[in-house]
Amino acid sequence: QVQLVESGGGLVQPGGSLRLSCAASGIGSFSIYAMAWYRQAPEKQRELVARISSGGSIQYAGFVQGRFTISRDNAKNTVYLQMNSLKPEDAAVYYCNAVHQFVSGMNYWGKGTLVTVSS
Repeated sequence: QVQLVESGGGLVQPGGSLRLSCAASGIGSFSIYAMAWYRQAPEKQRELVARISSGGSIQYAGFVQGRFTISRDNAKNTVYLQMNSLKPEDAAVYYCNAVHQFVSGMNYWGKGTLVTVSS
């Protein structure tokens, strides 16, 4: 059974930093999954934050503006999202997503971790 477990969320002041982690288990070859972070704020649609392919190619949403960094450690089956210069509008539930790069339909989600940005 595939599990993606996010951690690292919490309350941070504007301008602060958080590092989110997503640990995958039961996923087989983690390295052949594209991993991504999405977020969903109240009453808004879920949106892509950042994605890292199996080959290491990285894509960021426009609102990231150099503040976030996605990375992966295939040896630990873990993907990270370092978030700096956080703004109140970054507050959301952040979800981890894994998509098999070669087999369609193998798409998994974590349950999310809450990020609150407030003074």
